Amino acid sequence: MKERPKTIGEVSRASGVSPRTLRYYEERGLLRPARTEAGYRLYTAADERRLAHIMAMRSCGLPLTAIEHIMDDDEPNIHGALLKHLRTLRAQEKSLDAALHRTQAALHAIEGITNMSTEDAFEKLKQQGLESFEETYGREARERYGSALIDATNERMMALTRDEWDAKELLEESIKVQLRLALTGNDPASEEAAELARMHERWIAIHWGPGYGKDEYLGLVRGYLADPRFAAYYDDAAGPGATDFLVKAVEAYQSGAEN
Repeated sequence: MKERPKTIGEVSRASGVSPRTLRYYEERGLLRPARTEAGYRLYTAADERRLAHIMAMRSCGLPLTAIEHIMDDDEPNIHGALLKHLRTLRAQEKSLDAALHRTQAALHAIEGITNMSTEDAFEKLKQQGLESFEETYGREARERYGSALIDATNERMMALTRDEWDAKELLEESIKVQLRLALTGNDPASEEAAELARMHERWIAIHWGPGYGKDEYLGLVRGYLADPRFAAYYDDAAGPGATDFLVKAVEAYQSGAEN
């Protein structure tokens, strides 16, 4: 026997979702109940299943805009969308753990330099930063690029003067600003994206020195997408998709430099 459609009040009582929220979901196109001649809403079993899917996605923190995008498809891949969301949350968890560790290390460093001279304190903070990098990324970096390159990079960082170190830090923050600016245009071949690529290349050169090759550089940048921590670093700084855009901007700039 076919189940009869339900009124908005019946659906509200069965689901725990208020009538006001049900109407809001309808305004946004997430629910599309039928109407009687008198204008009353009628919800079918398919409508209730759709509501259950929406509730499941809302319960894990997906914003309505993302849910709208998912549900717009004729056959929405909800399972796939939730798996992607889970991977994002796990990446954010790792990024948060790393941030907590860095903050604890910074507190320890501040406590340790209280009575030091300015120059000694600066050298201590540089050392602390390199040790934090080693703990967070060292094993993967050495496996991917070799210990010789990482050791040389660490030596280069320790040799920086205070002004050079501050310039490096300023450039890193400026890259994030430029990434947000270029991302708004969504064109990896734009002049804003090219400037982003030039800034990023200068930043890498500070760490690696002038002797690295183009293929090594592109391999490094593309590797950001394979490591959730790097992806989270740039996505958190400039918005979802920022890491992918940065890679495409660098690729487009390098390709243009060949022509």
